[in-house]
Amino acid sequence: MAEHGETAEAVAATYRRLGELGLTFAGAGNVSCRTPEGMFITRSGCTAHAVTAADVVATDRMGRPLRPGKPSSEAFMHADIYAAYPATGAIVHAHSDCCTALACLGEGLPPFHYMVLGFGGADVRCAPYVTFGTPELGRLAVEALRDRTACLLANHGMICLGRSLAEALDTAVSLETLARQYLLARSAGTPRLLTDDEIAASIERYRTYG
Repeated sequence: MAEHGETAEAVAATYRRLGELGLTFAGAGNVSCRTPEGMFITRSGCTAHAVTAADVVATDRMGRPLRPGKPSSEAFMHADIYAAYPATGAIVHAHSDCCTALACLGEGLPPFHYMVLGFGGADVRCAPYVTFGTPELGRLAVEALRDRTACLLANHGMICLGRSLAEALDTAVSLETLARQYLLARSAGTPRLLTDDEIAASIERYRTYG
């Protein structure tokens, strides 16, 4: 059982849901939740349509497996994020179409819509490209996530955080939706970005929203 009551089956179900929503394909992306020992994370090479609890690996806080099984090659990135952000209980990493398209432009998501501010600040940053599965990826992801609940990884995909698996999944759905809306707006012209005053007012509004 994870720290927030999550289970290996809940991790698998979240990854399956990513596939059902069209936010991942084949074996792309990974899902994890924090545990007292470290984390539960989807194994390397599992697919969203077939994943089960048996495809979820328990690791220590460094991302090393505690029992036989090969965790995602990006387990160390998840471990770095959990170490840097203690309030994070779950992580969704996906290669969703619109977030990945924007990341392949090397761009983050600017404040074209007030809902961008729901990720914690005036934008969603895009971390520079490095080879997947390398220690440098974790460091750059941690930096891009500072004061945010989501980021993009250049030429790669998205990362979304939550206190729970459900919250991390909701964040991923919101980020992909906004990335799609931004790319649609760009295809028709130049999106109007919120001004500093509008951003400040919206951030203040978010403090009491919901």
